[in-house]
Amino acid sequence: MNKKNIADKLANMLSSKKEAESAVDKVFDEISAALKNGEKVVITGFGSFNMFVTKTKKGRNPKTGESLLISPMKKIRFKQSKELFNG
Repeated sequence: MNKKNIADKLANMLSSKKEAESAVDKVFDEISAALKNGEKVVITGFGSFNMFVTKTKKGRNPKTGESLLISPMKKIRFKQSKELFNG
């Protein structure tokens, strides 16, 4: 399922497909903005999203075998709710 599929399902409940696409875009924009601000996003009955920063770690270039340090990165973690898992 992708954003278009979600908007299509929502269009059945709203007055137009354009309105549904706008609503879906707004929801994802708000979730993205909250995560970028370091906030935890909790959707009851579905799960929670939070951003974390990985630690610097050692790696190597597979082509040359040269060792290097991999910089910290921001990643998003999703933890599903118990209702989603059991239901």
